[in-house]
Amino acid sequence: MRQPCKVLWYDRAKYVFLEFCVENSRDVKVDIEDHKLIFSCLNEDNIQIYNEIELYDRIQPKDSREKRSDRSITCFLRKWKEKVAWPRLTKENNKFAWLFVDFDNWRDWDGEEEGEMAMAEHYMDLINKVKDKGEPPSMDDLDDLDLLTEVVSCSPDKLKTENGGKKGTLSGYSVILKDTVLFPEGGGQPDDRGFIGEVPVHRVTRQGPEAVHFVLSPLDPGSEVLVKVDWGRRFDHMQQHSGQHLITAIADSLYGFKTTSWELGRQRSFIELDTPTMTGEQIETIEQLVNQKIRQRVPVIVRVITTDDPEFNQVRSRGLPDDHAGPVRIIDIEGVDANMCCGTHVANLSDLQVIKLLGTEKGKKNKTNLIFIAGERVLKYAARSYSMEKALTALLKNGPEEHIEAVEKLQKSVKTLQKNNLTLLRDLAVLTAQSYKNNPNKSKVFSLHRKEGDNEFMNIIANEIGTEDTIVFLTVGDEKTSGLFLLAGPPEVVDQVGPRAANILEGKGAGKKGRFQGKANKMSQRGEVESLLQEVINGSAPKEE
Repeated sequence: MRQPCKVLWYDRAKYVFLEFCVENSRDVKVDIEDHKLIFSCLNEDNIQIYNEIELYDRIQPKDSREKRSDRSITCFLRKWKEKVAWPRLTKENNKFAWLFVDFDNWRDWDGEEEGEMAMAEHYMDLINKVKDKGEPPSMDDLDDLDLLTEVVSCSPDKLKTENGGKKGTLSGYSVILKDTVLFPEGGGQPDDRGFIGEVPVHRVTRQGPEAVHFVLSPLDPGSEVLVKVDWGRRFDHMQQHSGQHLITAIADSLYGFKTTSWELGRQRSFIELDTPTMTGEQIETIEQLVNQKIRQRVPVIVRVITTDDPEFNQVRSRGLPDDHAGPVRIIDIEGVDANMCCGTHVANLSDLQVIKLLGTEKGKKNKTNLIFIAGERVLKYAARSYSMEKALTALLKNGPEEHIEAVEKLQKSVKTLQKNNLTLLRDLAVLTAQSYKNNPNKSKVFSLHRKEGDNEFMNIIANEIGTEDTIVFLTVGDEKTSGLFLLAGPPEVVDQVGPRAANILEGKGAGKKGRFQGKANKMSQRGEVESLLQEVINGSAPKEE
């Protein structure tokens, strides 16, 4: 005796998942062909379960897998054509338990409903013997951003890094996989991050047709691994990249501004346009139209063509890489733009949410950089702007519309105070020098530290005192940390002591005409410099070789 098995179906952008619901299965056999799947097993009652399913579309058998658990057997069928929806049969009145779709997991392929319903008739002969629809299983580990694949090679390597201006080198391994869901950098888009098993991927680069993953732990060639992508980073890059395509197309169609390059930055991105200037009205018009297209929910379709296809010479492109081989990938924003591109993109312009053009800046060679943010970045930008506005309102004690006027008044007041402060410092420098000169018991070394001051303050004192016969050692700044220093006096003394003083203060300086001045990083050591000067005057200081 044998009978068909209840099956739950899940459609994703790259995969279709079939879960055969059999508890305590035995003798499981799964034969995956390019247009057919044959499944059989014995259940806990020793009844043979058998399903033979003609598939809606072609799949990739070599990249398809099955996985058995205590309650079910799940098949992972890799679509031949990615981001092409399979029929949504459960949207019809007939609800078939073995063909179940969790709509929270659907990508939105608008505009294909009629085609889907027509193809749905292909399945009607297969769904006659089922009654109740059960709850879908957890799909946490079956995301279409995960891929079960094989390690091809793993070799020691090094990765150059830069963090906050500091450069470094990581020692690790370069890994090549049979296939990957992690995008290598290219086309103006940074690379993905993610995991191979539990091992973080720190960089993905392209070497010819291969994606090379840099990791810190070795992986065994031939081993089966699950590759996971950092979805937050991926989706952000998708939004910015698709946004760039849309802005580029609109700027070209409206004003003939050609895109010559673009850069996806960490906080904002820019498009280099072949025009020396853009007006505010042009920027506003482009922004209005791109957001109109987003509201119209225009589909974004990925197609693959060959280089001898007549369409190849009609789509927008800045040229193919020198090492390119094989078919060409086209990103088609329906009715707006078709462009060769290797990057990751949204399936519908509605996924961009919104685009904000922040303005322009001068580019290179009579070009203009148009700065923009898209999607989640706009929300974060609005949140940051509101937080700053709220903080300024509390500090300035007025409404947002009065912030600019209030800041301008503050700037004028600060400039006036700075001018007055400089005048007072100059007067104080002159009085300080005169006080020393009028002292009948003055020493040959004049030393002074003042928290407030600058190079001009120190030079005024040195000039007023005169340094032909007097050694002047001055410092300004925080007494416990860093600041500025000046040593002035007879050239032979300054030449001898200046560099040594800089070393004691752990700073740097330069000498000229009996003066040596610079930056002090350890002001607390100024007492050692004073002691050195006394030793030089007394003739007891050893000379540096």
